[in-house]
Amino acid sequence: MSTSTLMTAEQLLQAHPEGRCELVAGELHMMSPAGWKHGEIVHRLHVILGRYIEDHRLGKGFGAETGFLLFSEPDTVRAPDFAFIANENLPAIRPADAYWPGAPDLAVEVLSPHDKTGEVDQKIEDWLKGGTKLLWVVDPQLQMVIVYRSLIDVTLKTIADVLDGGDVLRGFSCAVFDIFPPQ
Repeated sequence: MSTSTLMTAEQLLQAHPEGRCELVAGELHMMSPAGWKHGEIVHRLHVILGRYIEDHRLGKGFGAETGFLLFSEPDTVRAPDFAFIANENLPAIRPADAYWPGAPDLAVEVLSPHDKTGEVDQKIEDWLKGGTKLLWVVDPQLQMVIVYRSLIDVTLKTIADVLDGGDVLRGFSCAVFDIFPPQ
């Protein structure tokens, strides 16, 4: 569901809409709350990735409610389930208390049963065109991770594979199996 009048990232920040939302090319898109399975996978990712980032002091990890301003005029603000920015890409002075200006180095999106293919495709395109270097799309139903380095450099990882951070999250690896809770 979206609005018919365009709004800016600043207007969204001041509006405090009830519920989770994103701003896509100036249109407000409300999102349904995710189910508990989605939340459990997001938590597992936060623990696995957060611990690695903190232990190795690689940069900053961000939670699911963090908005990233990817494009302006019209504004697009996306909020991944997890994000990471490497130390070398963090500004010396932190941005004002607003949406983070620009894309994270790593964005992780965990699919929900109600996600529509076209909307997910638009998110993938927004993240990559906005500057995200590594995007993981986690599919709980199929228990796989689709790894995007670009729109044409795409790898599928199943529960039998190992997921790594490549050049973005150096040294990181984990079994895809570990992302998904035991059934």
